[in-house]
Amino acid sequence: MDTLICPKFEKAMDLINKRWVGMIVYQLLSGPQRFCTIEGSIGISGRVLSERLKELEQEGIIKRDVFPETPVRIEYSLTEKGMDLEPILKQIEIWSQHWMK
Repeated sequence: MDTLICPKFEKAMDLINKRWVGMIVYQLLSGPQRFCTIEGSIGISGRVLSERLKELEQEGIIKRDVFPETPVRIEYSLTEKGMDLEPILKQIEIWSQHWMK
């Protein structure tokens, strides 16, 4: 008997499995951060980080706040949709501490 995977589940897995997405979301669980902070914390290239942030913003997982200061300050934070990933990522963290060497 074949079991079909729900298209929504498949789409969610495709997004989460995309390189760096899980690390970016995990990094933002601690609160709003600037581009350079995210880049330095997870060791991702600026070009790839920019692409992933745009994708996550389009999906409604993160939001980009622009502060009209000199120079302009931009911060990224998780939306409610993004924060709903917290228990999943925390469980992966617990699992990794127990099983990964």
